[in-house]
Amino acid sequence: MRSYLDEFTRRDWQDESPDGTVRLAVVGLGGFAREQALPGIEKGEFCETTVLVTGSPEKGERVAEEVDAERVLSYEEFHEGEAEEGYDAVYVSTPTGRHLEYVETAAELEKDVITEKPIEKSVERAERLREVCEAAGVALMVAYRPRMEPDFRRARELVRDGVVGDVTEVHVQFSFPVLEMGGPDQWRIDRELAGGGALMDAGVYTATAARFFADGEAVAVQGETVSDHEAFDEGVEERANYTVRFENDVTASCSTSFTGAYNDWVEVTGTEGTLRIEPAFWFNVDRDLTVERDDWEATVTGPTVDEVTEEFDHFGYAVLTGTDPEPDAGVGIADLELLEAVYESAESGERVRLD
Repeated sequence: MRSYLDEFTRRDWQDESPDGTVRLAVVGLGGFAREQALPGIEKGEFCETTVLVTGSPEKGERVAEEVDAERVLSYEEFHEGEAEEGYDAVYVSTPTGRHLEYVETAAELEKDVITEKPIEKSVERAERLREVCEAAGVALMVAYRPRMEPDFRRARELVRDGVVGDVTEVHVQFSFPVLEMGGPDQWRIDRELAGGGALMDAGVYTATAARFFADGEAVAVQGETVSDHEAFDEGVEERANYTVRFENDVTASCSTSFTGAYNDWVEVTGTEGTLRIEPAFWFNVDRDLTVERDDWEATVTGPTVDEVTEEFDHFGYAVLTGTDPEPDAGVGIADLELLEAVYESAESGERVRLD
């Protein structure tokens, strides 16, 4: 195991050191964009923020001063192509159900795109999003932080190299008390803006982690959703649990909650051992990577790495070198297909096959 950890934070996606940076227009200045994305971009090597797009001019000017952005645009000005010469690519950090409209404009302006997860609120809209980027010939990356995090990447190397034997099961948990973070009127529990509740916002992490470690495509799903709390009485789920069968016969069991305590981990079980990452999804924390096999156990607490910086540097690197960024739209759409199958199963009470 030591050979995997000697260069724990190595960037396995980087082969060279390109010159320059990718100038970003950041669309949407919500809490995550201000508190995580913008600082993460600033700390990185290959991107810089030059333009901010917001519905609040006062907020925009304040944030622009903090990050030294050159221009602040309204959403309307962005759609009209104002200041398009001032940025090379677009980061979309709006509520999920508004991603498509801003990606469409970015594609029309021939700007590369990195958009927050989930890629959109439905498979249909996500496919449209991919189509407009492909037609315009622009790069498209979905901002899944964990997939760029060293613990996840070293863990998958261990799994692929058979350290736990043949993988049989993946278990994933992610819960946090969303009402403590934004109250009952936030967009994350607005179906029109978010596409759902806990399953769409936190559950997409469980879906993409299950697929990441199962290393195959999902073929069948069974799930249920629960909404007991009064804040979730408008058709938005409070909790969800589901199981997945993959094409390689690996199974996954996943659960997510908007009212549970902070709890997030991934466990991979194989024929010869287990691997666990905890915490798995919260940002800028020390993660324990534990492997148990036969009569030995090893735990490594990886150094804290800003996975937001990692994902933006990966995106910038891909744009500067003309390589394909990951995760791409295909990953985002496959995750949404899985989540939509969970909703279908929860409604019918039946197992749902994915074609």
